[in-house]
Order: sequence, then C-alpha cells, then structure tokens
Amino acid sequence: MGLFSKDIKTMDDLFVHTLKDIYYAENQILKALPQMIEKASDSGLKQGLQAHLGETKNHVSRLEQVFKMHGVKAEGVDCPAIDGIIEEANEIAGEVEDKKVLDAAIIAASQAVEHYEMTRYGTLIAWARQLGRNDCASVLEQTLKEEKAADMKLTGLAERGINAKAA
Repeated sequence: MGLFSKDIKTMDDLFVHTLKDIYYAENQILKALPQMIEKASDSGLKQGLQAHLGETKNHVSRLEQVFKMHGVKAEGVDCPAIDGIIEEANEIAGEVEDKKVLDAAIIAASQAVEHYEMTRYGTLIAWARQLGRNDCASVLEQTLKEEKAADMKLTGLAERGINAKAA
C-alpha cells in the first residue's frame, strides 16, 4: 500500500498506516543495531548503541500497545525511507577502513535514523490528538522523548571526541 493509495481515506487510516510504517522501521532498526554495535570501536559509542537497542525493544512494545489501544492489529508496512537509511549506513560502513572514521560514520547514520523516527513520532502524536486519542499520544510521547535524548547523546559523543579523533 503506497502512502497515497486508495486504502487511505481518512485521517484515522493515515494514522494507522503511519503507525505500521514506524513499527516496521523500529523492527528493522532492531535488526541493524547489533551490526552497528559490533562495528563501533569507541566504548562510549558501543555503550550508547547497546542502551538504545534496549530502548528500541521498548519502542516496539509501546507501538504494540498503541495498536491495541486503537483496536488495530500490530503489523508493519514496508518503509522505503528506513530501508534506504539503513542501506546507506551499511554501504558507508563497508567502505570505511579507519575505525575512528567509522565511529563518526556510525554516529551520522544513527542520527539519520533518529531524525526519521522523530518526524514520524511527532506526526503521530499530533494526529492522535486530532483524532481524540490523547491516550495514544501519551504513549507515543514517551518514545519521542527517548529518540530526542538518543540524538542528543550521539551529538555529545561526536562533539566530545569522536569527530576530532576521526579528523
């Protein structure tokens, strides 16, 4: 089902479609994070990615909770955006031999993922409120806060040394 397919007729349909999109994305991220953790050489970066892996498992659980609250089966739809971000990250990681440069590349790729997630969660929160689903919005807000915090941690790691070491 494409974003503007005939299956999306209402704001509720759009909300559910986007929930399915981010559900798919979070599950793809769960698959990709262990590879990024393995490739990272900076201990702080490894620890941060491991912590975010645990958070991502919680994000999937929260999405399943929102699906249930909304009376819809939890399932994903293909998300070419996250697939592209992850594919690009893997391509770049495969081309970088210097471990310090690779750490900087991992941060950049991770932030691309975080920013995608933040746009989706922000949109879903706004739509949930518009649909009178403040209960769903509250659950989604917890995840948005964690995504923003992860982005800030990545920025901190980059600015406190990883980018300088890579240069």
